[in-house]
Amino acid sequence: MPIPCSYLHQAAWLALRQQLWPDGTKDEHLAEMAELLESPERYAQFIEFGETGEALGMVEVSLRSDYVNGTDTSPVAFLEGLFVVPQARKKGIARALVTEAERWAKNKGCSEFASDALLENTASHDMHSALGFAETERVVYFKKSLA
Repeated sequence: MPIPCSYLHQAAWLALRQQLWPDGTKDEHLAEMAELLESPERYAQFIEFGETGEALGMVEVSLRSDYVNGTDTSPVAFLEGLFVVPQARKKGIARALVTEAERWAKNKGCSEFASDALLENTASHDMHSALGFAETERVVYFKKSLA
């Protein structure tokens, strides 16, 4: 059963985050983790451990009050990150983590749970569908330098 992440789980949580977001430095991850832990009214993180104490997966969820594509309410719970180690996938861990995140979101008064994935990340699309998410729209962002 997933448990809330705390400073006690920092090493395991950090290792999972580094696998999910490998471009971030250790210091960047640690700073962000501290920020998340300092704002429990807005952020929640849960981690799943195996029988021998190894970290198997984690989920990070937030409350977003700005407009979230495809939603009708505010605040909206937003799935910021979900990761399960490759050897533990397809065993219900992602579902257990997301269920815990949903429980937290409902306790915060949310009636919608949103997420996103890169257009080319079809494995994530499939996982979202399997977890009960419905695709709402596809977006391509643009920018133009004003220099």
